Amino acid sequence: MRTLIATLVLAGLLAGPAHGQLLKKLSQKVKDKVDQRTDQKEDQTIDKGLDKAEHPTTSGGGNTSGSNGTNTAAAGQDGGGDGSGGNKAPTLISYRNYDFVPGDKIIFQSQLADEQTGEIPSQFDLSNGQMDVQVEDGENVIHVGKGPGAIFTPRMTNQTYMPEQFTVEFDFKNQAMGVGHLHVDFGHRVYYAGGEGITPGITFNGDNTLNWTLGDVTFPEGLDVNSEHAMEWHHVAIAINKTAGKVYIDQYRVANVNNLTGKANNVTFDVNGYENSFIRNIRIAAGGIDIYKEVTTDAKIVTHGILFDVDKATIKPESMGTLNQIASLLKKDPSLKFEIGGHTDNTGNAAHNLALSQQRADAVKAQLVTMGIEDGRLTTKGYGDTKPIDNNTTPEGRANNRRVEFTKQ
Repeated sequence: MRTLIATLVLAGLLAGPAHGQLLKKLSQKVKDKVDQRTDQKEDQTIDKGLDKAEHPTTSGGGNTSGSNGTNTAAAGQDGGGDGSGGNKAPTLISYRNYDFVPGDKIIFQSQLADEQTGEIPSQFDLSNGQMDVQVEDGENVIHVGKGPGAIFTPRMTNQTYMPEQFTVEFDFKNQAMGVGHLHVDFGHRVYYAGGEGITPGITFNGDNTLNWTLGDVTFPEGLDVNSEHAMEWHHVAIAINKTAGKVYIDQYRVANVNNLTGKANNVTFDVNGYENSFIRNIRIAAGGIDIYKEVTTDAKIVTHGILFDVDKATIKPESMGTLNQIASLLKKDPSLKFEIGGHTDNTGNAAHNLALSQQRADAVKAQLVTMGIEDGRLTTKGYGDTKPIDNNTTPEGRANNRRVEFTKQ
């Protein structure tokens, strides 16, 4: 098993090189595996249910063109692709202990389906190196070629757009290490050099400087991110809530601290040129859902973390973080009942979107039932594009409109 070096730096707005101002270093070993459930009987029941849920109902028709927007893709996706990589496709079972839940308001969503291949993607500002749009695994993705690498940032009017609580997600792969040689900078580029098997280094720009160093650690068993498993897509998810920070690669939580300081301003990706690298599905979201709080203060829970395959009602494995929280809430309060509402943006055919939203709501109910929730406590309704909560003129607005809501009954 190859080792991994990961660095998370909170860089200060200081005169001179911000990367030279480090106030504090933290070290923590990565857990060899995520915490296991203690109730073995419940584990077996859930395993059987998840196994059955690997092949839910699909939509079976409609406009599947990538240029039709992301109603025909998984919510929050660039369009196309199944999210699996190489020879080890993720499953609902493999993500069964996942606890990452994305923020509740999307402030940046990459949308590459309509971009011209060979050109710099229009949603990003390239400050150094070379990048372009290429087709990889049947979809448009960001490509950084071998050689100069690339430093780029989402094109935003206001460059201090990050709140105190936020999440960042993206998929990444390259020719040598699977996940490697990528530096994600939140505000100010900080040069980072490391050894083989480097995960994304993540830098925050704010009022203080914090160096979060995992050091030379071993991946959890089963997470193959090395030269023997190159060119496999890996899902990276980052959650920051003031002093608390977590980093996930695929279904594994590889970092968890609770004493961060400072505040992020923006996001920059720094990809070196050791080999060809590919990135897709970049999503930045403000806030984070506290499902237990929302259900006691509001009549419904709005989620953006339940994702589906292209033009299908097949739930993507990354959805298990949100689904686990909903299932836990229902188990803690046996009197609670929900209507599961499926919602889309307004791209594509309205009738098709309405039918697809119903099928997806039904798939969510079926999955929760396999996780031990009584069928009678859940009803479903597809709303299509009839109840937008944001505009349908930007990728972020459309991403906010694509959602699953749980309304108390």
